[in-house]
Amino acid sequence: MNGVHRCGVPVILLLAVLVGCTRAGPDPPAGAAVGDRQLVAEYFAAANTAAQQGAAAQQRFLDATQHPDFRGARCPLDGATVVSEPAMSTLRPDPGWLPAGAAAPPRGIVHIVAVTATVRRDGVELGTQIGSRHVVVLDGRGYGFAPCLARP
Repeated sequence: MNGVHRCGVPVILLLAVLVGCTRAGPDPPAGAAVGDRQLVAEYFAAANTAAQQGAAAQQRFLDATQHPDFRGARCPLDGATVVSEPAMSTLRPDPGWLPAGAAAPPRGIVHIVAVTATVRRDGVELGTQIGSRHVVVLDGRGYGFAPCLARP
């Protein structure tokens, strides 16, 4: 009985050490800070809410949330709306990304995320595409780059 007692003490100590070293809850998502993830998710939620309110509301949203360094690089949606469903598990930093024609990356933390984008005009679905979108977190806010729709 004495041998069992001596063996049990190290096992209990080992368990206490292991329990003290484990984390409670799931691991944080790889790639992006939790606060940034929230801001990116909120950006897409607000963009989609604006799309539900119509093309003019979404255009105002996109104009207001266009990255400040690229305010002149806007594309009109010409009466269309774009609903983007991000796959947040794919969100990751993309520090080397440059917007088309830019000489330097935008200020802030650049993120890229896979999205399924659906374009509608007058309630009619024009198309759905899987691609990626960039959202930049700057000064505690998510900024995007208005999508440029291809002309038929």
